[in-house]
Parts: sequence; C-alpha cells; structure tokens
Amino acid sequence: MTAALPSFASPARPFEAVTPAEAGFAPDLAERFAGFEAAGRLPGLHGLVALRHGRLFFERYRSGPDASWGTRLGIVDFGPETLHDLRSVTKSIVGLLYGIALAAGRVPAPDQPLLAQFPEYPDLAADSARARLRIEHVLTMTLGLEWNESLPYTTVANSEIAMEMAPDRWRFVLERPVVAEPGQGWTYNGGATALLGRLIERGTGMELPDYARTVLFDPLGIGPTGWLGGLTDGKPSAASGLRMRPRDLARIGQMVLDRGVADGRQIVPADWLAASFRPLARLPDGRGYGYHWYLGRFDRGGFWRCAIGNGGQRLFVWPEPGLVVAITAGNYDDPEQWRTPIDLVREVILPALAV
Repeated sequence: MTAALPSFASPARPFEAVTPAEAGFAPDLAERFAGFEAAGRLPGLHGLVALRHGRLFFERYRSGPDASWGTRLGIVDFGPETLHDLRSVTKSIVGLLYGIALAAGRVPAPDQPLLAQFPEYPDLAADSARARLRIEHVLTMTLGLEWNESLPYTTVANSEIAMEMAPDRWRFVLERPVVAEPGQGWTYNGGATALLGRLIERGTGMELPDYARTVLFDPLGIGPTGWLGGLTDGKPSAASGLRMRPRDLARIGQMVLDRGVADGRQIVPADWLAASFRPLARLPDGRGYGYHWYLGRFDRGGFWRCAIGNGGQRLFVWPEPGLVVAITAGNYDDPEQWRTPIDLVREVILPALAV
C-alpha cells in the first residue's frame, strides 16, 4: 500500500471549547465516561470528539494497538494530532465529493446510465442485463451485482480485497454477475465507491486526494491527511483509504450539520446533502441508506446521519440537538466492533443531553 500526504492550507480556527454544562449536557459527563471506561465497556476506543452547535464540549484519547489497512502499527499513543484510518467512513466523504463535482458540472447526474460512463468496456455495455444500471444505483449501493464483504478483509474471498488485487478494479466491479434488479435491494459494496472515485477523477482531471484537498479539506481548514493506495495499482482507495485526525472528521460533520456551509462559504451544495439524506434504500436491520450515508433514529437525540467504518470508526450527526460525534477505534474485523461506538453514544453521551 502507499500513502499520499498532500500539502494543506492553514488550519481552521480551533473549536471554541466549553464545558459539558455550557453545551447543555450533564456536568458529570466526564464521570459517566470514566465509569463506563472502568467497567471495560469501551474496548478498542482510540479517540472521541464531540461538538454541539460547533463548540467542543468533550474530547478523549487513549493508547492502544492499531493497524493501518492490516499493517500493524503497535501500541499508539493517540492524541489530537494523530492520523487514524477512517476505513469506510471514506465512502461517505467520497459521496460529498461527488456532490461538489456534480454542482461544478464535472460528473454525470444520478439518473444517467452507468455503463455509458465507461466506454472502454463495450462488451459490458452491450449486456442488456446491465443496461438498466444508473449512477443512482452506485450512490445507494443497489446495483444488483454479486458482491460479498461479509468475510474478513484478509482474504480474497472478500469482494473488496479481490477488487484490490484485480488488474482493473473498475472492470472487476462492473462485470460481477447480475443477481437482482437494480434498485431493488441494498448490498454493501466498496466497488460502488470505487466507481464514484473513478468518475470524479475522470471528470475533474485530478487524483481523488488532490480533488478532496482542493474542494473540501482546504476550504474546511483540515490539516494533514493520508490516503492509502490499492494493493495492485496503487490508485487511491475511494472505498476505505482515508486517514485523518478525529477533530478534522468532526469538522466535516459540523459542515454537514450546517447544510454544507463553513465560515460563511457553501462547501457542499445544500440540495446534494438533502438528496444524500433521503432513505433511498433499506438495510436488513431497518436503517435507511441515502447517497453513501446511513440514516437512523435513537429515542434520545432523534434522527441521525452517520458515516461508518470497519473497526468502530463513526461520524454521527444529529440535526435536532445540533450534535456531532466523531469516534475512532481499533476493533478491525471484530464481529462485535459496533458495540464500542453504539454503546458510547447511546449509554454515555446521549443520556447526558440535558437541554
């Protein structure tokens, strides 16, 4: 794997720091967190950044073992300046980039035919079973193509790893057997994000990390990032390659909460965000899925939008209370990896929301 470290503009202004009580949370939030931690309820947690109305009211970092795309990093002493794998949180950020490129007229609209954007594969375009594929099916992961990422990301039996090992990753995705009508069912598919990344790069004439830096990261004042490249071709992985500091991930969440605006500037079009957060597909557990964002609701806090990554990476955005929570963790490929972020928000942070 390779890692790109693009140059970056001056960092954004630091978040205003307030106490939990000043942010409308119970004043004993730190004690609640400490008790939860002492009880062993936060295995693998590396970092937590919580904002309310753009103000930083809670932040924690811990030491622990980590890995980057399977490469062991040993014990890492995490802090505000430490980059962390975002894994599939990358997908949601690529979804934002597609919306920016669409507004600039650089990529085709969601209703456009998919195979028409890949004229180098005329044999696939001639297949009538694939003729109904649209870019919207890529954005919502409803392609109806065979894909399996339920296996560990250490075996080529996992479709994303097989894609990474293929000589042509985009053909690998597009030539998967058709198993369902497009738009009829959701299947988690990192190949879909690889296709989005390819369309962005073709339309803008820029590598994905460079485009992200130009239209999203620099405008938000995001500091250094890394972007891991493919195992075979070295191309930046749109599906899972981004590395970032938790505070910068929270900054993206705050921009999303503010309808795409940061420092008075429209970064992501508001109409793209509105489209992204429509429940266009339904997951087996009842959660919704929009344009590369998960959608759901908790009794406390109400409706949320979320970017999710392997190992416990999360970016939660709750519009109703104006809350953003970024979480990094190291529970990669663990079947119980979801517990740390979900238990943290449902049993520590949200119950402390006072007003």
